[in-house]
Amino acid sequence: MSLTIATLIPGLLLLVLGALFLIGNSAITATFKALPRSQKAASVFFGAGTLWFLYNVWNLSTADFGEYHVILFFAFAAVAALSFKLVPDFLAVRGLCVLILLGASPLLYAAYMEYDYPQRLFMVTAVYIAISLAIYLGASPFRLRDFFEWLYRTPTRGRVLGGVLAAYGLLLVGVAFTY
Repeated sequence: MSLTIATLIPGLLLLVLGALFLIGNSAITATFKALPRSQKAASVFFGAGTLWFLYNVWNLSTADFGEYHVILFFAFAAVAALSFKLVPDFLAVRGLCVLILLGASPLLYAAYMEYDYPQRLFMVTAVYIAISLAIYLGASPFRLRDFFEWLYRTPTRGRVLGGVLAAYGLLLVGVAFTY
């Protein structure tokens, strides 16, 4: 992946997310509030995270438990399938965290050793913040529900967050075309 694409992806994601918070109509607000416990979102996010993770496990090299990749594949597939039955609460949040953690690797790899482009640090900073939030929310997924409750207590908080995210997304989109 090129550094331009690796910077453009989080920029566009932040721009869209910021726009959703800026719009802030009742349907979007209700969707964000329902997201942490949504079974449909769990199917999408956790399902996609599971497939991506299992793809990575299946393609392990010999140096990385490659001789046992079939055993690991089926063991992790069983854990993922049982998660839907045994721990369905906040599975959407955990799935989103898995996607963030898996998606961070190619983005950071694109910026690795690119010292000639100091503006890459705008993207890297956003990715590391996302990684930190994903680890935190993966361990305590109920905190996202609490955050949305706090965020929507007053209408201006969501708009301020949306403005900040959209502005940083625009910055990343602009930076993406400077390489």
